[in-house]
Amino acid sequence: MNQPLTYPEGAPFPGTIGTTLSDSVQAWPVGPRPAPGAPNIVLIVLDDVGFAQLGCFGSDINTPHIDRLAAEGLRYRSFHTTAMCSPTRACLLTGRNHHTCAMGGITDLAMGFPGFNGRIPKACGFVSEVLRQQGYATYAVGKWHLAPSEELHAGAPRERWPLGQGFERYYGFIGAETNQFAPDLTIDNTLQHAVERREGYHLSEDLVDHSIDMIRDLRVGEPTKPFFMYLAFGACHSPHQAPRRYIDAYRGQFDEGWDAWRAQTHERQLEMGIVPPSTELSERPEWVQDWATMSADERGLSARFMEVFAGFLTHTDDQIGRLVQALQARGELDNTLIMLCSDNGASAEGGPHGTFNENFMFNGLPHDLAGTVARQDQLGGPDSHGHYPWGWALAGNTPFKRWKRETHEGGVGDPLVVHWPSGIEPIHTGGVRSAYAHAVDIGATILDAAGTAMPSALNGITQEPLAGRSLLPTFNDAHQPGRPTQYYEQFACRALYHEGWKAVTFHPMMRYLPTDDLTLSFDDDRWELYHVIDDPSETHDLADREPQRLEQLKALWFAEAHRYGALPLHARRSIAFERPVGPIAERLELSQGSAPLPEANAPRLHRRHTTFIADISLSEGDEGALIAHGGRFGGNSLYVQAGRLCFTYNFLGLDETTVSAAVPPGRHVVAADLQPLDKGAATLTLSIDGVEVAQGRLERTVPVRFTLAGEGICCGFDDGTPVSSTYPSGFWFPGIIHRAVIDVSGVAVIDIAGEFQAAWQAQ
Repeated sequence: MNQPLTYPEGAPFPGTIGTTLSDSVQAWPVGPRPAPGAPNIVLIVLDDVGFAQLGCFGSDINTPHIDRLAAEGLRYRSFHTTAMCSPTRACLLTGRNHHTCAMGGITDLAMGFPGFNGRIPKACGFVSEVLRQQGYATYAVGKWHLAPSEELHAGAPRERWPLGQGFERYYGFIGAETNQFAPDLTIDNTLQHAVERREGYHLSEDLVDHSIDMIRDLRVGEPTKPFFMYLAFGACHSPHQAPRRYIDAYRGQFDEGWDAWRAQTHERQLEMGIVPPSTELSERPEWVQDWATMSADERGLSARFMEVFAGFLTHTDDQIGRLVQALQARGELDNTLIMLCSDNGASAEGGPHGTFNENFMFNGLPHDLAGTVARQDQLGGPDSHGHYPWGWALAGNTPFKRWKRETHEGGVGDPLVVHWPSGIEPIHTGGVRSAYAHAVDIGATILDAAGTAMPSALNGITQEPLAGRSLLPTFNDAHQPGRPTQYYEQFACRALYHEGWKAVTFHPMMRYLPTDDLTLSFDDDRWELYHVIDDPSETHDLADREPQRLEQLKALWFAEAHRYGALPLHARRSIAFERPVGPIAERLELSQGSAPLPEANAPRLHRRHTTFIADISLSEGDEGALIAHGGRFGGNSLYVQAGRLCFTYNFLGLDETTVSAAVPPGRHVVAADLQPLDKGAATLTLSIDGVEVAQGRLERTVPVRFTLAGEGICCGFDDGTPVSSTYPSGFWFPGIIHRAVIDVSGVAVIDIAGEFQAAWQAQ
């Protein structure tokens, strides 16, 4: 049988169209197909995992599956990121620098400047879109955090969600973080209601289950089609949560503390060759506690925090092992390029003592040490939203200085593991590469491995040139030098790497010491100079010895900053409530059962006169949430329970204040009015049908946000974890909510009696 005549889609028709079928010749348009033998590509991204926290990079944390990938592949000891998650992910997936992608910071802290507005230009096309157009299947699983904060709600445009950036399927969470036991999930372009699943569930397992299922589904109809999978775990970002058996397996392992752990890990790194022989251990800064001087209670608490983190990481490693095993069972592992990295250095967001609820940090509040000590048995489970102390972050970045958000090596130096049996010659497996690499190089490597390149125009839009260069030449040549130059900027911390030298300066965005000056002029920042080829831990500052070289690198930093859009300098970024987010009024109308409204897309509710009102029809025995916002670790909820109208204010998981009054069956307009007082206090008044029925006082309220992501404003249920400890997750209201309103106008907020009359007149 003759093969049918085919032609590429969009090309001229090569057949013949006659008057009848007998004098015509058929030809079939066909989509693109990758070259025979094109590899599968899996990019695995860990979150907030430092340079020294994987076993194959010197850690004593068990990561046998990642270690196997390294032993059969390569480790890169000079791989670098942007010091924050959204910016690094933009680099990984586009091959451009983060400011070119408008991701100078995380999307939540976007600013009104081209390099910082959080809206990745279509001129920075994703490698997923290029591969999709080349005939690859493309899948994204896990954390996204690459859509503008104002475009996270159910009614938002989807062009910057995964399916708008070239991925054909998506399963994961769109925002910065999520609870591992009650994840805020999205399937493709649809937000899901979050339900807490405490026993037998963990998000990392769920993500790998879906990854394996996507590959299985592909192979039913496409036995040979290559795929690109972007698998981005929530681990090990806060909340640090893992199955208890993983945590308890580390009982006692970290009792010697972070000072001893750093020294022991550094020795292992030297023995493994993961750092050059000349590498010294950086000095512990004075704001990180000397373990030996801490009280026994605090040492015990701090060790438990690290046990939780280690269990979280080992559990993640086991899930990676399941994915690798699935590929091997299918006979696809040999021709699958796996690259595994972290998005920034280990995180210090737990502060000096650690916290059971990281949201203290996002509200600018001091962590509650006493409250954490009292809850230490809950750490790692669904009743905590914990994060370890910053001493462990420093240790996790051994031998480097500093941590996430800063441009010393502790912030930007990260592990990279590459595994590709068909692409790495056996003689090189297990090797350590010193080639200087950056997250932008991953995007270029993906395209190179697939046998393609970033086109000059994508979907009709002229493309920015790639900043990255492929790492493929380094796979089988240990002497390849990598990229010669790379600039860094994060929260006005700056650095410039050039041909083995690095100039770097720290600019304070928060006080580590009482003497830190947050008003310091950028001109007064002190620049340091290091020969990082021999001194990657930045222990010998050569600025005074080589002032001319330092000035040259500083000038080169400004040239790169202008080229890539890293200006203006600004350090004290905050959640930008002033950004244009659409037609948000001071009177928010809700609909029963609709998707939660993220906090970033709602009027600002904190510490201003706010009234919650619901027009409801209530039957005997009905109970459920009417209007809820937040969850177990901070929130408020207006609900009916056991025949009473209740309002609970949850202050960051530390205490709950509830005011309640009896409410009879029938139709009622119920309301809760919050009136702020001095020093964060507030009065709380409940009303039924315009009549005040109960009043209470809140001694403290949350100043900025209940959560970093997820658990938005709900009507008729309580999404994710419950605000009140007296009711379960979901707590769906079975009655009718005719109308629900949140009003923050601040002046005579709502005429409740008038609302009641209007509701009855509408019957």
